[in-house]
Formats: sequence, C-alpha cells, structure tokens
Amino acid sequence: MKKNENIIVGISIGDLNGIGSEVVLKTFEDARMLELCTPVIFANVKILSFVKKTFESTSTLHGIDHINQLIPGKINVLNVWKEPVDLNFGQIDDKVGAYAIKSFAAATAALKEEQIDVLVTAPINKYNIQSDDFKFPGHTDYLNQQLKGDSLMLMVHDRLRVGLLTDHVPVNEVVKHLTPALIAQKIETINRTLIQDFAITRPKIAVLGLNPHSGDNGVIGKEEIEMFSPTIKELFDKGIMVFGPFPADGFFGNQQYEKYDAVIAAYHDQGLVPFKTLSFGKGVNYTAGLEKIRTSPDHGTAFDIAGKGQADSGSFKEAVYLALDVFHNRIQHFEISKNPMKVREKQAEKNNR
Repeated sequence: MKKNENIIVGISIGDLNGIGSEVVLKTFEDARMLELCTPVIFANVKILSFVKKTFESTSTLHGIDHINQLIPGKINVLNVWKEPVDLNFGQIDDKVGAYAIKSFAAATAALKEEQIDVLVTAPINKYNIQSDDFKFPGHTDYLNQQLKGDSLMLMVHDRLRVGLLTDHVPVNEVVKHLTPALIAQKIETINRTLIQDFAITRPKIAVLGLNPHSGDNGVIGKEEIEMFSPTIKELFDKGIMVFGPFPADGFFGNQQYEKYDAVIAAYHDQGLVPFKTLSFGKGVNYTAGLEKIRTSPDHGTAFDIAGKGQADSGSFKEAVYLALDVFHNRIQHFEISKNPMKVREKQAEKNNR
C-alpha cells in the first residue's frame, strides 16, 4: 500500500439511465475534491460528455485509453468501450445494464491489480445486470468472489455504523442462513474493521436479536438463546467487546446505538430502515472484510428523478470521503503493526513533552 499522496479513486459508472452519472459529475464539480484524490471513471468519455451537457455540468473531463495516461488534478474517464450507447433516463434497459457491468468489472480488475487505490461504485439496477457472465445479486457478491476476505455490508454515517449478518436474503429465509459460525465470523470481521479501517483501538459492538423483544426468553423464538447469546459470550470471553442480543426497536428508539462503535443487525431491513432514517441521505455503504477498499452511496438508481437534474450528490461525495479515510487509516494501522515499539516510543515522547 502506497503513501497518502495522489490517491487514485476508481469509479464504476453504474446504470447510465439512473442518477449515478449525475451524482458523479456533481461530486467532482467541486475543485477541492481534485486536491484530495485523482478520480478515474470507468466508462466512455463521449457518453459522459453527453451527460455533462444534459445537466449543464461544469466538470472538465479528460478521456484516456489506458490507466497509465491519467493526470492528477483532472477528472479522468477511462474508455472501457468505444461504441455509442442510447440513453433513456429512468428506463430499465438490459443493454445499459451490460455497460454498467463492463464498467464495474474493469474497475474491479484495476483494483485487484493495484492500478487504482480504492473503488467507489455508482448504483446499478439488480434486474438488468443479470447475464450468463454476471449472475450476482449486486456489487458485494461479485467483489467477495474476486477479492480476498469475507465481505460484510457496513452502513456508515458519522459515528453510526450498522453491519448485517445477512444482506440480500428474503425475510422468510433469514433464519436458514444464521448459524453460530456465521454470527461469530461477522462479529470478528466488524471488530477487525473498526480497528484497522476506523482507527478505533478497543471497539464496542452491539448485536441485535432476530425476533421481536429478542425472543422474550424463548416465548417468541429461541434463536437468541440457542445461537446469539452463547456466541456473543464466547467472543466476549476472548476479548472482543461485544454485547447483546438487544431488542431492535427499543435499541434505536432510546438512542442506545450512540453508546457503541457499531451495531450488527440480523437482516437487511432491521438495520437499514433505522440507518437510513438517521443518516439523512448522507450514508455510505462500505464493504468491510475485504483486502481492498470499496464504498458506494446508500441509494439506488432513483429512476423516478433520473435525467431531471434533481439528484443529491451528498451520499456519493461521502462515499469518496470514506474511501479516502479508510485508505489513510489502513496505512497507519499497517505501520503500527510493522513496528509497534517505534509507535510506543513516539507515544512516550509525546507524553513526556
């Protein structure tokens, strides 16, 4: 991992009929963003020039055909394809979905080969991306196959961090996926992520129960007694500061989440409904647990407002910020891990001043 200067942020363009291209261009209209990083968008400069004209964006695009041609201080667009693409904002189009995957696959390959430092993904549509070559529910599942590690969806907004035991799983199948081993793995991943990626020395983690009232001592379900509590105790005894299982409604209702560095929900809506309510459109989806850094905005393609110039770029900009923060934190963490004695000496010097 290289030093902090000139961090290269790869961006997959997502569904071009959605709001992804709009929020990407709006994000980098702010020249200060180009002082923090060098963006490279995996798409086609002609189609993005069309989008730029549509939204009267002030962004200046720099088209390149090879990654080694990118220029710091510019919004680089790597031409992943050359042919024109017909756009119809707000429409689901299988051909446009195929280009979203071309962009994403190329950006992922560049991430694996360390041609880019971090990856930020614009939203895709899960219906029009399916093909013989791509049979994944979304970004995370593909990244989990391509990169080392075990992925975990972690939603982030300031100090609120919500992870999931299961993500894109139908509600009636959630319990089939839950095992003590899975619960332990996810808790350990969150704990490691908080230390390595968020620079929290001794994180506190809360786990939500699966059932209403966390099962009410077995009256409304026994998963908390049979799986959650024993696993949490075992990990706590090993030194991980993990607590629960807590009833989800009261936990968020009385602001208990403010006492913890992360919260782990049992399933998608249990975690994301309160998260999106509290994050006010500025949340970020971070793929924890992988060797590489990937973030995305916490919203979808928003076809209902696509092409109207109404999209808020706040969540995408926060996704870029978080990717950069995690990159810095990992550098610091790896330096500390390599030479802990040197870090202790520096800390002692600081304390003696």
